Amino acid sequence: MGTEKKALAAAAGADANAPTRTHGEKFAVARRFPRFALDVRLQVRMFQEGEFRTCWGRSVELGQDGIGATLTGTLEPGEIVTLEIPLPLTPYPIKVRAIVRYCQGLRYGFEFLTMNEAQRDTIQRVCQYLATKT
Repeated sequence: MGTEKKALAAAAGADANAPTRTHGEKFAVARRFPRFALDVRLQVRMFQEGEFRTCWGRSVELGQDGIGATLTGTLEPGEIVTLEIPLPLTPYPIKVRAIVRYCQGLRYGFEFLTMNEAQRDTIQRVCQYLATKT
């Protein structure tokens, strides 16, 4: 991997030694935490073009560090959003800040940011529960 690619990967928070994907090439990316199937309706709030906007979506998978979802709106990788996610085992939806890590058509991948300990514990507990469902 060239120096420029390593710098771009480091700036994006990616592993500089991880394989890169070319158009049309598919491979499994190693994750820090496993993902579990989760289908819930979630809300996404973002600040675009000088105003707050909201869109809705359906989750696809959940991990301790992020969530995948299909959305009705349009986001760009690197954009910061607030997600409101109703989770199993919780009486109220969890609200977390997240960054858009990827976009493939209408499907988006989000990495959770700045979670407090209660949020982290809740998501970990839900992931443990979802692991028993597979």
